[in-house]
Amino acid sequence: MEETSTLHRLGLLKELGRSFKTTNCIENLNALIGQRTDKANCWRSAHPKRRWLATSLLHIESRLRKVNGYQHLPPLRAAPEAHAKGRLEQVA
Repeated sequence: MEETSTLHRLGLLKELGRSFKTTNCIENLNALIGQRTDKANCWRSAHPKRRWLATSLLHIESRLRKVNGYQHLPPLRAAPEAHAKGRLEQVA
């Protein structure tokens, strides 16, 4: 619900709401990564984990779709930084 209200505040609900009203895109990404990394269980440090994650992302990149309304992502990308500075309304 918080994500939807953020899209409302930024005036991007119409453009990005279809993709970000649900967590389907994140769950899909996590499932695809899990298919490639779940069987690897001998990680002694963070370095192999990052390497497996990077390799997995490179393999599944071609299967991912663009976010509907991806042209409107820059204001959404700037929102957390603007919110931290206390000027969320100025981003839109």
